[in-house]
Amino acid sequence: MLIQHSQSRITASTHPSGPHSDRPLFDGYQPHATAWDELFAAAGRAHEHCETLVQRQGEMTVDEFQHQRGNADLVFINQGITFSVYSDRRGVEKIFPFDLIPRPVAASEWRIIETGLRQRILALNAFLHDVYHDQRALKEGIVPADLVMASKAYRPEMVGFSPPGRQYMHVVGTDLVRDVNGKFLVLEDNGRTPSGVSYVLENRVVMKKLFPKLFHRFRVRRVEDYPQRLREALGSVAPPSAPDAPCIVLLSPGPYNSAYFEHSFLARHMGIELVLGPDLFVRDDRVYLKTTRGPQRVDVIYRRLDDDFLDPLTFRPDSVLGVPGLMKAYRAGNVTLANAVGTGIADDKAIYPFVEDMIRYFLSEEPILGNVPTYICARPKDLTYVLEHLDELVVKAVNESGGYGMLMGPMSTAAQRAEFHAKIKENPRNYIAQPIVTLSVCPTWTDEGVAPRHVDLRPYIVSGTSSWVLPGGLTRTALVKGSLVVNSSQGGGSKDTWVMEDGR
Repeated sequence: MLIQHSQSRITASTHPSGPHSDRPLFDGYQPHATAWDELFAAAGRAHEHCETLVQRQGEMTVDEFQHQRGNADLVFINQGITFSVYSDRRGVEKIFPFDLIPRPVAASEWRIIETGLRQRILALNAFLHDVYHDQRALKEGIVPADLVMASKAYRPEMVGFSPPGRQYMHVVGTDLVRDVNGKFLVLEDNGRTPSGVSYVLENRVVMKKLFPKLFHRFRVRRVEDYPQRLREALGSVAPPSAPDAPCIVLLSPGPYNSAYFEHSFLARHMGIELVLGPDLFVRDDRVYLKTTRGPQRVDVIYRRLDDDFLDPLTFRPDSVLGVPGLMKAYRAGNVTLANAVGTGIADDKAIYPFVEDMIRYFLSEEPILGNVPTYICARPKDLTYVLEHLDELVVKAVNESGGYGMLMGPMSTAAQRAEFHAKIKENPRNYIAQPIVTLSVCPTWTDEGVAPRHVDLRPYIVSGTSSWVLPGGLTRTALVKGSLVVNSSQGGGSKDTWVMEDGR
C-alpha cells in the first residue's frame, strides 16, 4: 500500500469525465453475473441492511455525484493524500482513487469477522512464541519444520526471548475476500509493518464532509478511535521498568518511503514523536531519544522499518536507517518493538495454509474464518499440480506483496506462464498457488457510470494485553473492469467501509 506526501507535481481531475445527467445514481445498475454484490441482492433490490443507504444515496443525480467527486479530490489534494506507483518512472503523484459509494457490512456479519480475527491473532501469536521456544507444533508436524526454518523471516536472534507481554503481533492487517456465496475467507495475514490504515481514517473524514446527512441518518461504527486504541495497546506492553506513562515513538525509514504520509499521520494523531534512526541511540542497553532537553528514555518503538534495517550491529551492517545496539536493548527487556522482530514467519504465504490447524492445535477451537484453498509448491505433489495448471491458478511469491511477484493464470500469456514455470521449478519454496476466487463486487463509479467492481477488505487488529479490531477497515477496489487485483500499486482504489449498527 503506497502513500506519499511531498511537493512534487500532482495529477488530479476536479471535474472527472463520464456520463452527466439528471438521472438517479443507481438507475440502470446491473449486478455482476456471478459475484456476490455488497449492496444489491438482485437488480433493483438492495440487501436488507443496505436498503436505506441505497435509497438515500440513490436520490442523488449523476451530476450531483460528479460534483461531490470533484470535492473529494480537492480534499485529498489539500490533505496531501497521494500515491505513486514504483513502476511509473514519470515521478508523477496521483490522487489515491477513492470511490464515494460506501461498502456496508451488516452488524451480524461483522460480529463473526471480529470474533474470527481475534481467534486468528491469538493462534498466530501462540505459534510465534512456540517457534522461538519449544517448537512443539513443529515437532508434532502441525506446521512443517522445514518450511519454518527455511523462511526468510525466521530470526534466530529471537530464539529463547519473549517480548514484553508475550505479544508478538501488535498490528495486523488481515485481507478478507467474499466468495460467490457471500462467505468471508482469509486471503492472507500481514503481520510485519502493514500499511493503509490512514486511508481508512481519511476516507471517513472525506465522507463525513461530503455527506453529513447520511451520517446523521445512519448509525455507522466509528473508526476515529484507531490512533488512541493503538497508543493504549502499545503502552500496555511497555517493559515492566517503564513509567506509568511510557515514552512511545514511531520509527520511520524517512520521507522518501512511500508510506511516510501514514507514518507522520499516525504519529501526529497518536500524540507521539515521529523519529528516524539517527534520532535514537543506545546506552547501557537502553534506548534514548535525542531532544533539546537532553536524552529521553524510549520504552516502546512502533517501527515501520523491516527487520533487516533495524540494527546494523545485528542485521544488515550497511543499514543507515536503524539504531546500532537496538537488538541488545530489546533482548535485555528494556524496550518493546512493535511488531516484534521475526513476526514475518506468521505472514509467510507458505505458512498461511496451516493457520486453521494452528487454531485447532493452540486454542482447541474450530476456525471461525476459513482460508482460501492453497497449494504449497515446496510439496512435490502440489508442485506437479501447479506446474500443470498454471493457466487456472493464481501463483504468488511468498515474500512479495502489493500484487508483485504474482501470476494471474487465466489472464496470463503463454510467455508469462513459461517464465513462472521456470521460476517455480528453480525455487519451489518461494511460491504458493490458489484457485481463482471471484471476489465480491460493489457498485463503483466508472467512466461508463456506476458498475460492479471487485473488492476485498483489510481489517486492522490492534493487540496489547488484549485485542481490538477496527470496525470495518480498508475496502480496496479494482477499478479496471473484470480485474481481481485491488492493490493501489496495481491501479486499485478504495472505499469507506461502513459497519452498520444493529437495526440499521
